[in-house]
Amino acid sequence: MSTKIEVFSTDSCPHCPAAVQVAEEAKAELGDIDLEVVKIVDDESRQRAIDYGIMAVPTIVINNNVEFTGAPTKEQLIEKLKSL
Repeated sequence: MSTKIEVFSTDSCPHCPAAVQVAEEAKAELGDIDLEVVKIVDDESRQRAIDYGIMAVPTIVINNNVEFTGAPTKEQLIEKLKSL
């Protein structure tokens, strides 16, 4: 079973590109990751963020659990993924 990572972001967030990049690097290194970047731009994506209780971006959700608010380092993200 692959690991699902959702990175919630906005276009105006200065830290969101770093979070997306770290997630992409983790996917490249570990493989078997279903990565989705969720830009909060419409009612559907806003509702997904509300359902998770997200109050700030970037937020990284792994397998339907909020794991990081803010951009983690690649090492932090990979360590978390390996621990699951």
